[in-house]
Amino acid sequence: MVPVQAQVLPISQESGIVAEKVRDGIDLEVNGEHFRHTGDAQMPLLWYLRDVLRLTGTKYGGEHGENGADLVLLDGKAVSAITVPLAGLAGKAVTTVEGLAANDGSLHPLQQAFIDEDAIGCGYCTPGWLIAGVDLLRRKPHPNDGDIDQLPNLCRCGCQTRVRRAIKRAAGKAGRP
Repeated sequence: MVPVQAQVLPISQESGIVAEKVRDGIDLEVNGEHFRHTGDAQMPLLWYLRDVLRLTGTKYGGEHGENGADLVLLDGKAVSAITVPLAGLAGKAVTTVEGLAANDGSLHPLQQAFIDEDAIGCGYCTPGWLIAGVDLLRRKPHPNDGDIDQLPNLCRCGCQTRVRRAIKRAAGKAGRP
């Protein structure tokens, strides 16, 4: 983190511009980048991602996160972004579906498996499935059908069998956060 003193530029007396002190806020990392939230500390992470950072891959799926569309990785573990207020995120690392691909643009093995298995229906639930699948594969490199069935995601298009095949296809491949 950059020291506060280094964040304030020297201002000449002649300009009449007065430097504003750096505002207190909540510092967090999103997809490898540092951000400081200086607004409402009780704002749910989902709205910060979508409305402030314009990362719209994470979807709203209800106020209790009941269908998995709003999943993100928080310090590597899948959590519902609607249920997490920013107040508890100081110093935490958030990965959204936009952050799964490598910096060079190569897809995460699960993203590629979703394409290969045509596991995308309307697409609304896809980001949540990807996040849940990455979390599952990190915990269980070779999940069975029962493990996949325990994921909290809901797909109304009927893609569950293709999602299952995609997760199994990605199992065992070199994973990334």
